[in-house]
Amino acid sequence: MIEIINYLKARYLSEKAQGMVEYALIVALVVGIAVVAFNGGLKNSVSSAFGHASTAIESVSQGN
Repeated sequence: MIEIINYLKARYLSEKAQGMVEYALIVALVVGIAVVAFNGGLKNSVSSAFGHASTAIESVSQGN
């Protein structure tokens, strides 16, 4: 009976730990992608696009 209990403890505890490790890896991957995206060229591209849109809206509203 003790062998069965030890087996079940080992099985469920190891699965719980595996789930936590998988979750941590996914979070690390998402954070890594976000850091690369916003510190890289994406930040400048988005800023430039909003600047061009703002300029276009101002020129249309002024009637040019």
